[in-house]
Amino acid sequence: MSHNHGQRKIVVGITGASGSIYGVRLVQALLNTGYQVHLVISNAGWRVLNEELGWSSTERERMLREHFGADSGSLLYHPVGDIGASIASGSFLVEAMIIMPCSMGTLASIANGISDNLMARAADVMLKEGRPLVLVPRETPLHAIHLENMLKLARLGVTIVPAMPAFYFGPQSIEDLVRFLVGKVLDTLRIEHSLFTRWGDHNEHPGE
Repeated sequence: MSHNHGQRKIVVGITGASGSIYGVRLVQALLNTGYQVHLVISNAGWRVLNEELGWSSTERERMLREHFGADSGSLLYHPVGDIGASIASGSFLVEAMIIMPCSMGTLASIANGISDNLMARAADVMLKEGRPLVLVPRETPLHAIHLENMLKLARLGVTIVPAMPAFYFGPQSIEDLVRFLVGKVLDTLRIEHSLFTRWGDHNEHPGE
């Protein structure tokens, strides 16, 4: 594990909403950019990783090594029940936290200050310390409670990036759509990437 205190640190949460591939690609992109990633995966998140991507939820450490590199020195995994982890304290400095995908249950916990696990507690720390928090909700349809919770958080400065892929850049695969959404999340934190072609870079005069 890395002990480079000068390395930029970021927290990533993966919950039980559909779209676990988003969280996996986000972690990979951040590691490739040189970040130290503090990863939290909820129990439901592990179940969805198993169902959607075939990850073994009983061999968690092996799955992390397999998908995030044999030398995962910049990846620190925290069990969701470890309420005493470094990221549960505001004195531990991180640049931001991203929950991708974010379930409505986790979003509701954060919106109502219910820090009953490390995922919600780490997000609560972002709010109380005034640090960037980005949530990527994946649910449809949305009812009024979902929308009210998102509005409540948005008014507190939380960035809400719904898992809504765009099609203007001519995606050819599901991977293209995933890369686009991960890129949009990185954009909100001004983290440089080349995950998708930006509007204007590809075709200055569409339709001509």
